Amino acid sequence: MSPILFYGVPSACSFGSIVALEWLGQPYRLCRVDMPEGFTADYLRVNRIAETPALITADGHALTESMAILNHIGGLGIGRGLGFAQGTRDFDLLNRMLAYLNTTFFNAFSPLWYALEHGVEGAAKDALTHYGRDNVIKAHAQLEAMLGDAPWLLGERRTLADAYYIGIARWTKYHDAVDRRDYSRLQRLYDKLETDPAVAFAHAIEEQAAATGAGGFQGHVSLQDALEALAREDALAA
Repeated sequence: MSPILFYGVPSACSFGSIVALEWLGQPYRLCRVDMPEGFTADYLRVNRIAETPALITADGHALTESMAILNHIGGLGIGRGLGFAQGTRDFDLLNRMLAYLNTTFFNAFSPLWYALEHGVEGAAKDALTHYGRDNVIKAHAQLEAMLGDAPWLLGERRTLADAYYIGIARWTKYHDAVDRRDYSRLQRLYDKLETDPAVAFAHAIEEQAAATGAGGFQGHVSLQDALEALAREDALAA
């Protein structure tokens, strides 16, 4: 069967996995998850920790966590330069960058998201905001230095790290934490990615607007249809 990616709205980091699937160019389907109300008992059958993204792979296995999903897509897209063979230096460099984005860059925003999503006020909000802003500023400075003068995060070639980056970098619009224009190299990368057709497609998908993809997208499925597909594959494997 064609894989099914569960993506979250609004503005989840699963955005990067949509971009990655578009770059891969192979058949896939999408299942929309409105957060947090979409994290139902049924969805927990796919991802027990109530997060997106999640992926039902072509062989019917449920896979969670962005790094795992992006590495899975990368393994399918080695011929397209999206991923690299395990044991090579390029594989190690990609994993290092994905790990940095997943831990330091992603988590820098966590205090800000917590304050926003939980309605924190007063001294607690001030503390979370100050801590989060410091983290976001530090992470941007670090990533700016890591990028250097290269056109992409791993150098001369676009990789899945760039797809993951653009899904997180847009979070600055929710939080008055950093002005990306103070980091000219990251701003250049962001602007370049925003003109990418796959990124435009992912934006349209989130906004439920008309979306023209690269040909792999086979439409949306409901959560129940996705669970039925997962159950059928489990039954066949039994």
